[in-house]
Amino acid sequence: MTTSTTSIGLDTVPDWQDRSAALADDLVAAGKLSSPQWRAAVEDVPRHVFVPRFYLHREGRMVALAADDPGTRQEWADTVYTNTALVTLVDHDKNNGPVYLSSSSTPGLMTRMLEALDIHDGHTVLEIGTGTGLNAAWLTHRLGEKHVYSIDIEPDLVDTARARLAQLGYRPTLVTGDGSAGLPEHAPFHRIIATCSVPSIPWSWVEQTRIGGRILVDVRAGTNAGNLVHLTRTAQDRADGNFDATGATFMGLRHNPGADSRIPYTRTSADLPATTSTTTRDPRTPWTQPVVWFLTAMRLGSSYRIGYAGDPQNGPRAVTITTPDGSRAEIALATDDHGHHTVRETGPVRLWQHVEHAHQIWDQAGQPPWQSLGLLVTPDTQTIYADTIDTPLATIPSAQQTQKGNRA
Repeated sequence: MTTSTTSIGLDTVPDWQDRSAALADDLVAAGKLSSPQWRAAVEDVPRHVFVPRFYLHREGRMVALAADDPGTRQEWADTVYTNTALVTLVDHDKNNGPVYLSSSSTPGLMTRMLEALDIHDGHTVLEIGTGTGLNAAWLTHRLGEKHVYSIDIEPDLVDTARARLAQLGYRPTLVTGDGSAGLPEHAPFHRIIATCSVPSIPWSWVEQTRIGGRILVDVRAGTNAGNLVHLTRTAQDRADGNFDATGATFMGLRHNPGADSRIPYTRTSADLPATTSTTTRDPRTPWTQPVVWFLTAMRLGSSYRIGYAGDPQNGPRAVTITTPDGSRAEIALATDDHGHHTVRETGPVRLWQHVEHAHQIWDQAGQPPWQSLGLLVTPDTQTIYADTIDTPLATIPSAQQTQKGNRA
């Protein structure tokens, strides 16, 4: 695992206040920041203290930019005070390459989410995913340390964030643990914000939110399949809300420190014949129709892979979808004389049928955009609907079902 516990001071970037002010100006101009309280947090909290090192993927390998490296210090300082997401913790999977475990999100996304939570004086807030500690610092600047709680699965991250926060005089409550359980000993909270994604809403989060309180989290069924959802606990047994209009992407919540084990893929059995069909649907659905792909991914399971087949000289010729059981769909990008794309599938499951089904559901509902989608969460079910609960589109598998499926 590649991490950094480097401790740096304010004077490492002597003009950090000017840089912070310029960053705040940029966020205001981009429509990501409007609240005077959150602007003050951006200006007064030095981001560089929380990101003394980050990693870029360059020329096929991970490259570190760090405050303590004379060769990269200038680029490090220039990048830290921009509206850029920075990977701060990396592990390595021998079969799949680098695995990103933590990052400092784009400041504009952070401020947009904090403003969307409508936080007021006296509110208590639980953050799921401490990460670098920067978000906890902004929350503490706004609310005071007695009102801010944060949890992360990585012990080193929590310890390092605690030290960096204390260096600036901030001492919120930080805990090492599985964020899906929340912090029942400190509940109830007025607001819960997750800086990681989940396949479904842990009911513990709803239980630990006050009636009328809010939860903001990225609900993500898999790669390219999810979005932020704004929930309000409307009753003892339910939370309800809508998906965000613009979207965001976070790393998945992990239940154990370090890189989670990757699910091995099975080769397609030779005795399972291939089938060929045609479709008029756009094979680039995972990238061109995010709502449709979200509905598709809930049927595929989170461990699918999507990509392109082709070669460097001639470019991509088909979209591919594969799942760990050895199923594979290859959908040609080119069309025949009738405007049809050829679909070739192998393995035990015909994957493209899930895409077709999701398109049909979406079409029947009037092709709703993200902001027309709602999510109703109860102890037993989580239902995605279009505009009203009378138009259900899909049911999200519970956390228990998701974990069981991932072990299969």
